[in-house]
Amino acid sequence: MTDFTTPSLRRRLSSMLYESMLLFGVLFMSGWLFSTLLQQRHALYLRHGLEAWLFLVLAVYFIWFWTHGGQTLAMKTWRFRVVDRQGQPVGLWRAMLRFLLAWLWILPGLALASLARGQHWLLVLIPAANLLLWALTSRVDRQGQFLHDRLAGTRLVDITPPLKAPLQQADAKS
Repeated sequence: MTDFTTPSLRRRLSSMLYESMLLFGVLFMSGWLFSTLLQQRHALYLRHGLEAWLFLVLAVYFIWFWTHGGQTLAMKTWRFRVVDRQGQPVGLWRAMLRFLLAWLWILPGLALASLARGQHWLLVLIPAANLLLWALTSRVDRQGQFLHDRLAGTRLVDITPPLKAPLQQADAKS
């Protein structure tokens, strides 16, 4: 296995926050396009179709970026990429598996909140606890990877260029 540095948990979570802001615009425009083209006049009209459409938009977004360079826009900003266990680019099937497994960040918490008939703050606290527990899975992995990456056979690697030593910089100026 190739020796790659795993980005810190803080950088990965910051990237996720940035990615969510970018995706807000993507999903907003996709939802607007869907509702305009299909003349959706009420939020519950074609609701399941809209949900399926937005899921498909997310799938295409992530899978395309992961299979074409291994980086989404946020991952480029935070300087890391997704690769397979050998450090090679991620293929289509592995990217699809990673996308589906990444839903484990939120779906179990939402399902548990629904089963517990959660109301008010429980609808926030239970999914938030799920997010926290999922993030902590990187602490038990020997390479610091999230559980969905381990299961999908992928990993996030740091691609930050190494800093020049101060002596090398001083020599270059001379």
